[in-house]
Amino acid sequence: MIAPIERTVAGLRAQTSAWRKAGETIGVVPTMGALHQGHLSLARAARAACDRVIVTIFVNPKQFNNPDDLKNYPRTEHDDAKKLESTGVDLIYVPDPDQIYPDGFATNVSVSGLTDMLCGAHRPGHFDGVATVVAKLFLQTSADQAFFGEKDYQQLQIVRRMADDLNISIDVIGCPTIREEDGLAMSSRNLLISDRARTKAPILPDVMHDVRTALLDGAAMSDVIEDAKTRILNGGYNEIDYFELRSADLQLLNKTEPNARLFAAAWLAGVRLIDNIAV
Repeated sequence: MIAPIERTVAGLRAQTSAWRKAGETIGVVPTMGALHQGHLSLARAARAACDRVIVTIFVNPKQFNNPDDLKNYPRTEHDDAKKLESTGVDLIYVPDPDQIYPDGFATNVSVSGLTDMLCGAHRPGHFDGVATVVAKLFLQTSADQAFFGEKDYQQLQIVRRMADDLNISIDVIGCPTIREEDGLAMSSRNLLISDRARTKAPILPDVMHDVRTALLDGAAMSDVIEDAKTRILNGGYNEIDYFELRSADLQLLNKTEPNARLFAAAWLAGVRLIDNIAV
């Protein structure tokens, strides 16, 4: 059975209030739609942990730097609802735009320190948009737990910091990245890659895993980075935004340490792909 869709804050709160009165816990999975198995894994994780599960679908205009990117972002609400049927979610929240940004909306949530590197350095204002909309979704759903994929690891850390700083009573849970059979991290943006370019996409995770092996063998990042970038570009990618080793709290590293991660963002046939793996 396809879960009901709610489009207003009032309707959402009427439902969550009833769940609260029944003593039930609520999990939320914030998404922008165009759902894939990665999103469905988050919904299943929420289903396993909470009595009730809400999946939100909202293409947030405040986190797009390029108007064409916003215009071209996949919108597949009907298919998304059908995909979620197998996960057993209780409600799909697809807010009308004025439920998130009503006339006169004048508040911006900004998290300093975690947003000026990696994707933040290449997409000014992007994470302000993320923090603002996620704060609203946390408050609107009154969820106990929120589930995010580790593919967007920087976003995960920013959301955790935002919730802690604003004393929003919610546990932010990170879930493992789900990958295609060839290793490419699942992403809604993968739908925008042409079939021809898609055959070249796995070079990014392939190179990242080779670099991971070298780092664990004692190499310094400075010794392997240029060769890694050359392989990615020779493999069909057009441009590299970053290829970096960072700590769990996103500090730049040259050698691996416990909980370090390798981060990359690169352009393939006009589509920006990001990935990260634990080192």
